[in-house]
Amino acid sequence: MGGLSYSQVEKKANSIRQSIIKMLAEAGSGHPGGPLGMADLMAALYFKVLNIQPDEPSWSERDLFVMSNGHCAPVLYATLAERGFFDKNELSSLRKLNSRLQGHPEREMLPGLETTSGPLGSGLSQAAGMAYAMQYLERNPQRHVYCTMGDGELNEGNIWEAAMFASKYQLGQLIGIIDRNNIQISGTTDQVMPLENLRSKWEGFGWHVQEVDGHNVESIVEACSMARAITNRPSVIIAHTVPGKGVDFMEYDYRWHGKAPSQQEAARALEQLQSYSGYMEADHV
Repeated sequence: MGGLSYSQVEKKANSIRQSIIKMLAEAGSGHPGGPLGMADLMAALYFKVLNIQPDEPSWSERDLFVMSNGHCAPVLYATLAERGFFDKNELSSLRKLNSRLQGHPEREMLPGLETTSGPLGSGLSQAAGMAYAMQYLERNPQRHVYCTMGDGELNEGNIWEAAMFASKYQLGQLIGIIDRNNIQISGTTDQVMPLENLRSKWEGFGWHVQEVDGHNVESIVEACSMARAITNRPSVIIAHTVPGKGVDFMEYDYRWHGKAPSQQEAARALEQLQSYSGYMEADHV
C-alpha cells in the first residue's frame, strides 16, 4: 500500500492528466476522454491500493491490474511512469513506430503490464482466470486482481459470461472497476445501448456492488478496502467519472472519446491543468 496522503495522490492524478495531454498531442491520435476521467482512479490504485514493487515488476506476491478498456492506455502508461516503472521521457513515444507504448497495451513491451488488451470485453475473462488461479491453485488470499472496464464496453456479451463464471466460483479476489462516464465513441451510453439499472444487473449476477465518485480518491481507496473484505463473491465498483475531467472543453463531450488535441488545444488544456496544480500547491499542502 502506498504511503502518500490523499492530497499527494490528487497531485499525482493532475500530473498524470498533464502527461496524457502531452502524449496525445505529440502522437496526433489516441483517446483523451476516458484517460483524463480515469486519472484519479488510477492514481488511487497505483499509489494507495495495489500491492506492487515497481523495481521488481514480476514480484510473485504482487496484486495484478488488468485494463480491459485498452484504448485508455494513455492513462495506464502515464500512471506506470509516474509510479516509477519506466522513465517519463518515454511517454513522448506514444503510438510511434517501434515504440513500446502502442495504442493498446502489449504485455511484454513494458514492465508492469499484465495483459495485452485491445478487443473490448476480454479483460474481465482474463482477470477472472487470474483470480481463479490465485484462489484455487495458489491458495494465496492476500493477492487480488483489479480489472477496469469502460461502461460502453459492457455492451460486450463476454463481459457477462465472465461475470457468471466469477460468481459461480465465488472469486472473492476479483475486483472489477467500471469507468461510468456515460459516453462511448458514437454518443452517450444511453443513446447507444442503455445500461441502467447497472447496479441491479451486477447484483443479479451475484456480485457485491459499490458506487463511488470516481474523482474522490479517499472514496475509491475505501471502496477497494471494502471489496477486499468481501471473500465469498467477486466485487465491482461503479466509479462515476467525468470524461475529459480537468479540461473544460473536453468534459462530458463524447466527441473527445477518441480525438487527440491539436497543439493549440493541448496548450489550452495544459494551462488549465497547470493552474489547478498551482491551486493545489497553494491550498492543499
